[in-house]
Amino acid sequence: MFYWLTTFDEFWRANPQWGRFVNVFQYQTFRMSLSVITAFFIMMLISPLMVRVLMRTKVGSSVDFDHAKINELYASKKNTPTMGGLIILISVIGTLLLWGNLGNFYVFLGILTLVWLGALGFVDDYLKMVVRSRKGLRFWEKLVLQIGLAVVLGAFIWSFGRHGVIMPESIPFPASGEAMPLALPLWKYPIPLGIAGFMLVSVLVIGGTSNAVNLADGMDGLAAGSAALVAAALMLISYISGREAWSNYLLFPHVQEAGELAVYCAAILGATLGFLWFNCHPARVFMGDTGSLPLGGAMGLVAMVTRQEFLLFIIGGVFVMEAVSVIMQVSYFKLTGGKRIFLMTPIHHHFQLKGWTETQTVVRFWLIGAICAAVALATLKLR
Repeated sequence: MFYWLTTFDEFWRANPQWGRFVNVFQYQTFRMSLSVITAFFIMMLISPLMVRVLMRTKVGSSVDFDHAKINELYASKKNTPTMGGLIILISVIGTLLLWGNLGNFYVFLGILTLVWLGALGFVDDYLKMVVRSRKGLRFWEKLVLQIGLAVVLGAFIWSFGRHGVIMPESIPFPASGEAMPLALPLWKYPIPLGIAGFMLVSVLVIGGTSNAVNLADGMDGLAAGSAALVAAALMLISYISGREAWSNYLLFPHVQEAGELAVYCAAILGATLGFLWFNCHPARVFMGDTGSLPLGGAMGLVAMVTRQEFLLFIIGGVFVMEAVSVIMQVSYFKLTGGKRIFLMTPIHHHFQLKGWTETQTVVRFWLIGAICAAVALATLKLR
C-alpha cells in the first residue's frame, strides 16, 4: 500500500513537501526493515487471541508416534494447539499488503504459494485435529497438489520471467530467454535448463522444501527458528540478485524484479521470529501443516526465482538433514526387511532417544542451521 503511494509522480511533484517523505517507500532496504518489524508485532498482537481460539476449538497436537519413549516425552504436548500457521500467514500477507510492491510479478507468485500451500495444510490439519475421522490427507493427495503448484509456478516463471534473467558478460551462456541458468556453488558456470529441465527442478524444489520443513515441525521452536535463519539468508540473496552490479560482481544471475522478494523474505523472517516467541519451549502453539508447508514452499520459490536451488540445499541444511534421514530410514528398512539406521526419524527424534533434551536438540540444530547459512553465503564469492 505504501509503495503504491510513490507511483503518483505528478501529485508529489506538485507537493514536494510531502513527496520527500513518501519517496522513502521506494527503497527496498527501508521496506525490508519495516517488514521484519511489522510482521513481528502483528504476531505479538494477534497470537494470544488466536491461541485462545485454537484452544477453545480443541485443535490439539496429535501425539501418536511409533515409539513408546517418544510418546511418553511428548505426552505433555497433547493439548497444545496446532494450526498456528494461520497466524504466520496472516502476519506475512498483512505485512506485504502494507510494505510490498503488490504489482511485482514475483510477490504475486509468493502470495499465491502461501495461500495455496496454506489451504492445503489447513485441510490436512483440520482432518487430523478436528474431524479426526482420518489421519489427514493421504500422501498422494498432498503430493498431487504440491506438484500442481510447482507446475503453475514453473510455467509462470518460464513464460514471464526467463527474459529477465541476465548472466554476467564474462560467463558464456545462451541469450536471455533461451534457457534458465541453474547456478552451482563454487562454480561460476551455470547449467542451462530448457523448459523440461526447469519444470522438473521446480517440482523437486517446491515439493521437497515444503515437505522438509513439515518434517521439522513438532519440536518446540525447531521449525520456526530454522526457517527464520533460511529466510534471513534468502532475503540477502534476493536483494543482491535484484541488483545487476552486485550480481555481476558475485558472478551469479541477475534477475530483474527479484529484489522485491527481499521484502517478502523479510516479512517471513519477522513472522517466524514472532511465532517463535510463542513456540519456544514450552510451546504454547505449533504451526502444523498450515504453516510448515507454505513456509517450505516460499523458500523453494525464492530459490527458483533467484536461480539458487543448489544454494538452498546448503542454506536449509537442517531441513535437508530431516528429509534425508527419513528417506534413508524408509529405504533401508524396506531393503533389509526391518532393520534401521537411526533409532527414529526424523533425525531430531534419534538424538532425543540418544539422551539429548528437547532444548539441547533444538538449540544445536539452530547452530547447525546458522553455520549452514554462513557457509552458503561464503560461497557466493568463491566462484
